[in-house]
Amino acid sequence: MTNASATLEARQNSPSLEQHPGRRTLANWYLAGATLLLSLISISCSGGDPKPASARASVSQSVPVSVFTAERRDMPYYLTGLGSVNAFYTDSIKSRVDGELMQVNFKEGQFVKKGELLAVIDPRPYEVALEQAQAQLFKDQASLRDAKLNYERYKGLLQDSGSMSQQQVDTQQATVDQLEGTVRTDQAAIDNAKLNLVYCHITSPISGRVGLRLVDPGNIVHATDTNPLLVITQLQPIAVLFTLPEDQLPTVSQHMGKATLQVEAYSRDDQTKLASGTLLTIDNQIDQTTGTGRLKAVFENVDSSLWPNQFVNIRLLLEIRKNSTVIPAAAIQRGPQGTYVFVAKADNTVDIRPVTIAFTQDNLSNIATGLSPDEVVVTDGQDKLQEGSKIEVRTPNRSSVQQGQAAATSPAGGSPGQSGK
Repeated sequence: MTNASATLEARQNSPSLEQHPGRRTLANWYLAGATLLLSLISISCSGGDPKPASARASVSQSVPVSVFTAERRDMPYYLTGLGSVNAFYTDSIKSRVDGELMQVNFKEGQFVKKGELLAVIDPRPYEVALEQAQAQLFKDQASLRDAKLNYERYKGLLQDSGSMSQQQVDTQQATVDQLEGTVRTDQAAIDNAKLNLVYCHITSPISGRVGLRLVDPGNIVHATDTNPLLVITQLQPIAVLFTLPEDQLPTVSQHMGKATLQVEAYSRDDQTKLASGTLLTIDNQIDQTTGTGRLKAVFENVDSSLWPNQFVNIRLLLEIRKNSTVIPAAAIQRGPQGTYVFVAKADNTVDIRPVTIAFTQDNLSNIATGLSPDEVVVTDGQDKLQEGSKIEVRTPNRSSVQQGQAAATSPAGGSPGQSGK
């Protein structure tokens, strides 16, 4: 028997649904249930929208965004560093003589001028020493005069009568020379005593602010004391030492050769502008451990807003970039291929535009390439955009760049000098 004959015989011998009405009814129920289930799934997926799927697909949703028109304007370029305020001069005032501190002619925190009397050490021992030295000088001057008269007599006798030997004349001349040396020594002692009297009156070597008094009147002070009587710091002008990466030093040096560079000092939180000054010099060596160089700036500090050892944030104005293309930093996006922006077109769609950032400062970005002035960029809502997306423009976001402009001219600036190169 062939395979076809066997299959036909098996089908004829097997029972059919017509022979079993109960099985046919159950199959119909299964078919109806499956159809109903598919209908419910289709309705739930379509959200109950009676419109055809093709009609819904043809309606594209617009993404609400904020935009800004790129501007062309001048933009300052700053370098930033961390600095510490140093007094322009700091003098620790010590006594140069020993004695009792008799007077203190200053108040703590007082501003004093150069040459102003600060303290007096008991001068009486040095006045007595001066009188002694003067008396000794008077005595030795008398001996010198007598020796000179004898020398003249001896010399005359030698020349006139020969009754005086040449040896006696030479000996008398040596006596005169010795007494002249003694008189000079006495004069030096007098000058030293006068100098000690000057040292008894301590005056300010600089103009500055007096710190706390470290020794009270009535104490015995010595020239060898370790602790000073007081410390004077010159606050007007005042200096700030700050650091910059060594790679930036050649650029700073080049700009220093062209003009005086302006420096701004900001508070610890980098929000309040404290003072403006000028760059004085660059240190003559680089710190190998940190790879930075030290720079010194000078501030007039008329309002005493800077204090020695105060921590400050420094902004060094290198130049003002003329005719820069400026947009808010919020418009800049970053991806695997680099930085880019979404550019809004007239048909309310967006393009992805790669851009090169010259630098970012005060919430503003200076665009080197990739964007032209008057082009419109998206500043908010970029997370829902892609190439060709339709957009719905909200009120143009002028506040971003206005805030950045205000930050560039007010103490409340952000973190400047962040290069986008």
